[in-house]
Amino acid sequence: MPALWFSRVTVTDAEAYAKYARLAVPAVEHHGGRFIARGGRVVQIEGAQTDRNVVIRFDTVEAAEACYNSPEYQAALAFARDASERALTIVETSE
Repeated sequence: MPALWFSRVTVTDAEAYAKYARLAVPAVEHHGGRFIARGGRVVQIEGAQTDRNVVIRFDTVEAAEACYNSPEYQAALAFARDASERALTIVETSE
């Protein structure tokens, strides 16, 4: 079953976070991820607003997890850890 990767991010260091983004995009695409939403207009209905909201589609939950755990993505993530507050969830879809 396909899976969606939801990331909610509040950026605290824009320069370092930009380095993360430059490395993360090719890592995600290498693992078959397709960006559905990245930035863009947000209407916050409930809960706390975040700076960035990202949705990525993968073929499976396992593919999304493999991407997250890959050396390429972990290298990118090193820039985001001290440059943002993040929440990331992978959800299997019912497609």
